[in-house]
Amino acid sequence: MRRMTIATAALLVGCGPSGSDPRSPQRMGLGREVPAHEVALVNRDVGPDGAELPPGRGTVAEGATVYAAKCASCHGANGEGMAPFPKLVGRPPEAEGFKFGASEAGLDRTIGNYWPYATTVFDYVRRAMPQLTPGTLTDPEVYALTAFLLASNQVIPMDAALDAESLRAVKMPYQDRFVPDNRRGGREVK
Repeated sequence: MRRMTIATAALLVGCGPSGSDPRSPQRMGLGREVPAHEVALVNRDVGPDGAELPPGRGTVAEGATVYAAKCASCHGANGEGMAPFPKLVGRPPEAEGFKFGASEAGLDRTIGNYWPYATTVFDYVRRAMPQLTPGTLTDPEVYALTAFLLASNQVIPMDAALDAESLRAVKMPYQDRFVPDNRRGGREVK
């Protein structure tokens, strides 16, 4: 039994260069250290309070042009969705209420009825869209696209323009129906 343990240890030591850190990218000859300027290109998330919103401005009309060119091929000309891409536009009349907690049957989760913060619409579009070339939209294009999507969902007027200040002021229709997640991890989550 002891012989097997020594042999196993010798095998493991022999797998990498002597004295190398197993977490080092050089260990496998893959990867590279990422320079700070490259990290900055992707480390640009925007939280619910919008404190991280960049400079820029966009109108609903400008957003309609961007949407037609870069989004409609997946999400449909009017945001109606095209399988497997989700529907973006649609908001049930207020009389129907907020039924997502009670049933999932036949309910389309759209920007107008299931996003708690307008700033996270901006954040998601900025980081993840268009699907095949994420992160390629300019900040003014993202403001314009966000304005178009919010106006199409009857959240803001059709003649609106968005910038950091006005986007932070947008209150989503069902924002008060979401429960803040105050879990910290570990035993508190159980």
